[in-house]
Amino acid sequence: MSNEFSGLAAIVTGGASGIGAAIVARLRAGGARVAILDRNIVAVANDVPAFQADISDAEQVQAAVEAAAERLGGIDIVVNNAGIGAQGTIEGNDEAEWHRVFDINVLGLVRVSRAAMPWLRASPHAAIVNTSSVLAIVGVPNRALYGATKGAVSSLSLQMAADHMAEGIRVNAVLPGTADTPWIQNLMDQADDPAAERAALEARQPHGRLVKAEEVAEAIAYLAGPLAGSTTGTTLVVDGGLSGLRLPAKS
Repeated sequence: MSNEFSGLAAIVTGGASGIGAAIVARLRAGGARVAILDRNIVAVANDVPAFQADISDAEQVQAAVEAAAERLGGIDIVVNNAGIGAQGTIEGNDEAEWHRVFDINVLGLVRVSRAAMPWLRASPHAAIVNTSSVLAIVGVPNRALYGATKGAVSSLSLQMAADHMAEGIRVNAVLPGTADTPWIQNLMDQADDPAAERAALEARQPHGRLVKAEEVAEAIAYLAGPLAGSTTGTTLVVDGGLSGLRLPAKS
């Protein structure tokens, strides 16, 4: 592993588990100083700075970002990975739930990015990477609310890239497919037949398996790294071919 992030400082929201934990590990392996912002930091290793923050609370976000910047000596990279899921059609969630999920999945990244702007503007290698989802571009049943928020994340990433280009801040988004994470495992566990549910999810993937968290982290590392200096306003899909391939049915 090269030290492409040597001398750079990054904050990762939702970095205590799942894809977020894989992102933290990858950035640290590349030489970055990394701090985690998460609602639950109990399980975070002692050698990783972690700050408790609910990204739906602007005051908590501001305090956590400031503390992280002080601990790290600045902020060069922001990875907006925290988010929550939702199931159902447009009728399956009440208005309060629609507001709650948008408040976390969309406004949450706004709060974190906005709080980090003073340090990003001072960085020669400033980058923001937002975790969207393949459901921003692919329709599947019972994911109306979640997909709507992730579509907003993808669009917002483009607008942010345009707004902050002149300030030297690159903004991109990663669109993971169904990833093998604790959240997905929890959904499968709630099914009547968890093994059948997993098999169905894997069969939906053209490459025949769930996406690995480490594969998403690698894509984020590319977009966040200084070697991607000409990459901004991009949405990078990591979905095993789900969105783009139409393969013959297996006999």
